[in-house]
Amino acid sequence: MKFTLSWLKDHLETDASLEEICARLTMIGLEVEDVDDKAAFKPFVIARVISAEQHPNADKLRVLMVDTGSGEPVQVVCGAPNARKGLVGAFAAPGTYVPGIGVTLSVGNIRGVESRGMMCSEKELEISDDHTGIIDLPEDAPLGTSYADYAGLDDPVIEINLTPNRPDCTSVHGIARDLAASGLGTLKTRPAPSFAVEGETPVKVRLDLGEDRHLCPGFALRLVRGVKNGPSPAWMRQRLTAIGLRPINALVDITNYLTFDQGRPLHVFDAAKVAGNLTVRRAREGEKVLALDTREYTLSPANVVIADEEGVESIGGIMGGEHSGCDENTTDVLIESALWDPMNIAKTGRTLGIITDARYRFERGVDTEYMVPGLERATELVLELCGGTAAKMDVVGYDGHEPRSVDFPVSEVRRLTGLEVSSEESVSILRKLGFGVEGSGERLTVAVPSWRPDIDGKADLVEEVMRIHGVDNIVAAPLASHNAVNGKILTTLQIRTRQARRALATRGMLEAVTWSFIPEGHAKLFGGGQPELKLANPIAADMSDMRPSLLPGLLAAAQRNADKGYGDVAIFEVSGTYEGDTPDAQRRVAGGVRRGTASLNGTGRLWSNAVKGGGKPVDVFDAKADAIAVLEACGVPMANVQFEAGGPAWYHPGRSGTIKLGPKIVLGAFGEFHPKTLDALDVSGPLAGFEIYIDAMPEPKKKATRTKPALELSPFQAVKRDFAFVVDKGVEAAAIVRAASGADRKLITAVNVFDVFEGASLGEGRKSVAIEVTIQPVERTLTDEDFEALTARIVANVAKSAGGVLRA
Repeated sequence: MKFTLSWLKDHLETDASLEEICARLTMIGLEVEDVDDKAAFKPFVIARVISAEQHPNADKLRVLMVDTGSGEPVQVVCGAPNARKGLVGAFAAPGTYVPGIGVTLSVGNIRGVESRGMMCSEKELEISDDHTGIIDLPEDAPLGTSYADYAGLDDPVIEINLTPNRPDCTSVHGIARDLAASGLGTLKTRPAPSFAVEGETPVKVRLDLGEDRHLCPGFALRLVRGVKNGPSPAWMRQRLTAIGLRPINALVDITNYLTFDQGRPLHVFDAAKVAGNLTVRRAREGEKVLALDTREYTLSPANVVIADEEGVESIGGIMGGEHSGCDENTTDVLIESALWDPMNIAKTGRTLGIITDARYRFERGVDTEYMVPGLERATELVLELCGGTAAKMDVVGYDGHEPRSVDFPVSEVRRLTGLEVSSEESVSILRKLGFGVEGSGERLTVAVPSWRPDIDGKADLVEEVMRIHGVDNIVAAPLASHNAVNGKILTTLQIRTRQARRALATRGMLEAVTWSFIPEGHAKLFGGGQPELKLANPIAADMSDMRPSLLPGLLAAAQRNADKGYGDVAIFEVSGTYEGDTPDAQRRVAGGVRRGTASLNGTGRLWSNAVKGGGKPVDVFDAKADAIAVLEACGVPMANVQFEAGGPAWYHPGRSGTIKLGPKIVLGAFGEFHPKTLDALDVSGPLAGFEIYIDAMPEPKKKATRTKPALELSPFQAVKRDFAFVVDKGVEAAAIVRAASGADRKLITAVNVFDVFEGASLGEGRKSVAIEVTIQPVERTLTDEDFEALTARIVANVAKSAGGVLRA
């Protein structure tokens, strides 16, 4: 919702500054999202052309001498047809950004003549689309002063982020009412429109909605004869332009203006283009309308329309039709003010893909009681700006507003918010917001005004009192802490699920999320396929059964990665599998798959990646290590865990195992996959996987509470240094690692082998082993001398223990 500061002050008597108004808006729940203070217009000044000579090298250009009111005249080259001596307009000096052309001016040379600025048109200042000539001001316009100030272009634009439950603040008047209630001024009341009425409105309206009267609870229509439609006044065009609307003509601009000013969307029909009477009805299947946005829409009975005897003229509450739109030839205009069902408006707008300011308001709920006053106000503006004679208004269907009554115990304010607000202040706030309040003391009866359809009960009234009293008055209170992390918050299963995810991620595996639905053949392959696990309405033919295992989805994901060139994949998932259609048959499982050379020692900067022919393919032991990591992370007593050879049928019988806790509790299985399983899934490559049943783990035994020592972390940055040593071929890399670690066990926290190289350049029977040494200072930042000394010790230790020398 956008509006200008001067527009707001049409409704609010206040001396508050822009900053105070914005701060108060945010405090009362109307969050200010942006403020445009129009600083871009400040460099433009009023200037007078004191001479206008023909350009020596161009027929359509003139060389102007311009008095900017600040000293010596300025030379400007101009091509505007109305450029002449004595003209007063808007001048932009070099360095000024001109928004209409998106250019920052500089001193230019145009056909051999220097130009030091420009005289601007309205389009160049984005005031209008007129670019036929430069701005022509009255002769008494003050030279050298701000053009924005003179023309009212320096009016700040405020944009608020309006929540869907505040339809009353889709109008400038509603926003002013909230500010006045908060004590930031006084709400202005405009006199009721008063004008002469002659004759009847000849076009009649019929509501043909059957039992669905709620789709259009009221409709008001008035004819104004003898109007002269043209441009709307400058003040209205400027306000509409400031909030991002394009001025069209006076009749259309009036409806747009009142949409924002009062939150009352209206529509105008050219009476000469309306055939016969109007009917509000459901659209017929396939009926079409060419709307004002020049797009043709195909309608259905779900859409409510306004139609004449020849067809649809408007999509009710959303957008009018192009056929009956008002233009410069309109002399008789029909002004419509109606009520529409919010839910139907929202559905129609979404179905047709139309977003308009009218839809925005009607789908939130407009003030029902302002239907008729809104039409009166629109008529007053039409008569004032376009002339003409108003006919009698025709109103159909409207039964009046029945205020909702809410029983309001004032003590609810303190109970729900913690604020101590007196009964008198609560009554005052509600009355300033337009609520009717009866009763006294601690229990009130509150009548909800017609412009607040969002108020349903006492909690809503508490919110009104709270936000006007001041949300910033609520004292922050921390939640009560628990005795231990995860104590009385998460279940054991939830805790173990998190622990399993963390353990597998730590081992270099990436978490995947696969479908819970798999093909029937895959389900049967992994022990599923029962009739009760088939989907009644699958989203695809190959997603017909609930999965009995995580492995089919993970294997398919690994193959998709391989098909795209990522053959070394390590992925896991912790989720549910299904053995039946009852709650106890749904299991919580941690499963994982490794493919190619994606073992724990085959990823990252490690020596095995550099071995000729690639790293070691994954095998049963990689899957076993992953499964053990999950069990340990979940707190399973590993001393009681048993491993049996062989696993389910989808694993290789000689390269798989089953994990048990005692003779009966099966915790999971692991292994390399059976070739027939891989063929059935259309998957290939070295593959190993596992599944651990997290819900099969017994509850952990309670342990006596003991205090753990505090974790001490170094505040200094760790440093990594690389070394490559040439040693005899028979020397183990572990010997080099031990020697390097022994150089300083306090500073060196890790030594990692990342490369092994053999070649003729090293000599017969020799090899190169590269290590990465992690150095972690603990007492102070190390100097260059410290690193040199440590490096010397590392080289000396390796030379002494392994006979290694630094590789040149």
